[in-house]
Amino acid sequence: MSKSNDELFKQVTSHAKEYGFVFQSSEIYDGLSAVYDYGQLGAELKNNLKTYWWKRMVQLHENIVGIDSAIFMHPKVWKASGHVDGFNDPMIDNKDSKKRYRADQLIEDKITRYQKDGKTAKAEELQNELDAALSSDNLAALKDIIEKHEIVCPVSGTRNWTDVRQFNLMFSTRMGAMAEGSDEVYLRPETAQGIFVNFLNVQKSGRMKIPFGIAQIGKAFRNEVIARQFIMRMREFEQMEMQFFVKPGTEMQWYAYWKEARLIWHLAMGIPAAKYRYHDHAKLAHYANAAVDIEFEFPFGFKEVEGIHSRTDFDLSQHQELSGKKLQYFDTETNQSYVPYVVETSIGLDRLFLLTLCNAYEEQDLSTDEKQDSRTVLHLHPALAPVKAAIFPLTKKDGLPEKAREIMDRLKLDFSLQYDEKDSIGKRYRRQDAIGTPCCITVDHQTLEDNTVTIRHRDSMEQERVAIADLEKLVGDMVSWKNLLH
Repeated sequence: MSKSNDELFKQVTSHAKEYGFVFQSSEIYDGLSAVYDYGQLGAELKNNLKTYWWKRMVQLHENIVGIDSAIFMHPKVWKASGHVDGFNDPMIDNKDSKKRYRADQLIEDKITRYQKDGKTAKAEELQNELDAALSSDNLAALKDIIEKHEIVCPVSGTRNWTDVRQFNLMFSTRMGAMAEGSDEVYLRPETAQGIFVNFLNVQKSGRMKIPFGIAQIGKAFRNEVIARQFIMRMREFEQMEMQFFVKPGTEMQWYAYWKEARLIWHLAMGIPAAKYRYHDHAKLAHYANAAVDIEFEFPFGFKEVEGIHSRTDFDLSQHQELSGKKLQYFDTETNQSYVPYVVETSIGLDRLFLLTLCNAYEEQDLSTDEKQDSRTVLHLHPALAPVKAAIFPLTKKDGLPEKAREIMDRLKLDFSLQYDEKDSIGKRYRRQDAIGTPCCITVDHQTLEDNTVTIRHRDSMEQERVAIADLEKLVGDMVSWKNLLH
């Protein structure tokens, strides 16, 4: 990460805490590593991102429905899915610093440094070596790569490494009244399996016909080797997933469809296309015959935000075999039963949240020849903004607060609002800019005469005089979901 990008990321993380977006979990006890709480504005933004995804993936598709499966599931679910035996990451320790790292991430960081130094040939060579080692699960080769490219510990600066070994990512606990005789259960490492075990329940109760999808938003848990980059990689996180069930032989058509559709969804938020790229998987998961990541250019480089996977019939077939229950679809057109193939779209909500903040954050220099001035602004899409409008009385007297409260009461059933009467009007504008509020409504003495107010727009900072009677429509048009979902 360059110094400027490093500084930008520090500014974003600091801003997130200062304005009530994200807090360190249990901070008064010095925090819990890689676990975060969402503050008052963060919760609103997060809910808006969920709503945007749900509307696009469920509400606008007649053949996609949503469920909410339990976090705790029968342990056999995770045996069937392959997680109990094969859900691991390559781990390596530095003997001097006593710090633990993911071996593949150390190598990826070296690739990024090669690229930034203009050593593109070396970066490509190292990427090929990494892909080959990962695709063959060759842990010894990963260590050889680290030694060959003289990768050092970021803390100690030494190359005194242990061997690379596997690290299981699942959290387990006990379920039962007594410790003795209790059952081992897992905190789910993904939400997808809750969809698969409910495939028949949803299909039969909803009379669903293939192709159809089942969507879910929910928490998942992974005991990461090393969690880093703020909320990019956490031990407790939220996923937004959709499993799309298709006829065998059609999966690659649907894979191509969802690959394109999901990128369009991202771009609709107004994020530059140059900030995104596709990254095809060199090493496919055990269940997949095709996989691609949608990556976003964070201040610390391109990282995965969303994955599209063709999961074949692996999951349903495994659950069918281990449970002894048929998980098949009867096709009335062909009079045949088959286990459907699955195309998955999976996006990390917390990563999407970070993406949104990084893209929206700007330090603007507003200085003129006469005056030094600046502002911090979040250019959030109005539909996603935590606060849709702020209402200010110009002064705290002459009936202006009462009039402002009257307008607040009129609008608050439809919109998330803030009321602010403290400090100068300029400082109040700056506070709202910093949290991404699309517009501010100021009540002044003229308001009492003609029932008009001043609307000040966040991005342009332009002001216009409008009638109070028009506010619902003006704000409503500005923040409408139709602006994102057209």
